Amino acid sequence: MPLPTAPEKTSWPHAPAMESLARIVAPVDFSERSAGAVRCATVLARHFRSELSLLHVFLAPPLEFGSTAGPRSVLEEVYRSREAEVTRELDGFLAGELGGLAVRRVAREGDTARRIVEFAHEQRAGLIVMATHGHGPLRGFLLGSNTARVLHDAECPVWTGVHLEGAPVAPFAPFRSLVCAVDLGPQSRALIEWAATFQKEFGARLTLAHAITPPSTDIDSAPAWLRRAQQSAEEELSRLAEEAGAFAELAVAPGEPEQVINSVVLRAGGELLIIGRGSAAGSFGRLRKHAYTLIRQSACPVVSV
Repeated sequence: MPLPTAPEKTSWPHAPAMESLARIVAPVDFSERSAGAVRCATVLARHFRSELSLLHVFLAPPLEFGSTAGPRSVLEEVYRSREAEVTRELDGFLAGELGGLAVRRVAREGDTARRIVEFAHEQRAGLIVMATHGHGPLRGFLLGSNTARVLHDAECPVWTGVHLEGAPVAPFAPFRSLVCAVDLGPQSRALIEWAATFQKEFGARLTLAHAITPPSTDIDSAPAWLRRAQQSAEEELSRLAEEAGAFAELAVAPGEPEQVINSVVLRAGGELLIIGRGSAAGSFGRLRKHAYTLIRQSACPVVSV
């Protein structure tokens, strides 16, 4: 169900920076998956003219190195040696692909997920871009613990997906079709506003998708209930889209959120799925309970707002 008008396409390779994406953080573990995530972050940083921070978190030396040797402890020597090694590796990571960007390369010691979240907060980052642990035939069943913790704790949106290893090396890549999964909870308007801003940056088509759970009782009344529920959901989505300044098509269907949303992504040729993400202190809508499954199973990268 489309809204009546569509946005004009932005001349996106030269568009002005989107203020909320002025700083992007890409965690690095030197794997092919993190290299793909950095390439994806590079595409975004070039478009939005963002400062890109490559962050590597390394573990502290084991406790058995804690004995002292003269004026300096062995632990300190091992730590500095490891820090220097990591810094050299980080300085050379994808060095030939990041020319022309404002890039910071930062090494921190400690718990990986905690340091990523702390660093993003310190830098007032507008986005964290990182790959999931899932890869290959098992990608639908895995989500790395660090990714899950960052998704849970980060204050800014998190861009992730199981496809980032194959991210393009090209300096620019348009996003022509976006899907925003909306659960009609209290954070829905803010979610749609973020999607609308991204849509306008790239002149993309935007689809707002919502899943309806059919009643489990009184089968005879189910068709009438579904018609009313669909009409109500479409009216609410239209209202939210108008308030958020979004030009979108609506896709409302009965079923489990994962199945409905993934079906919409495939049908719309979605190149990015935008979903809501609750906070530890906030209320979780039904969709947010399915966020990890959506990320694991999505046919395209997912940004959790």
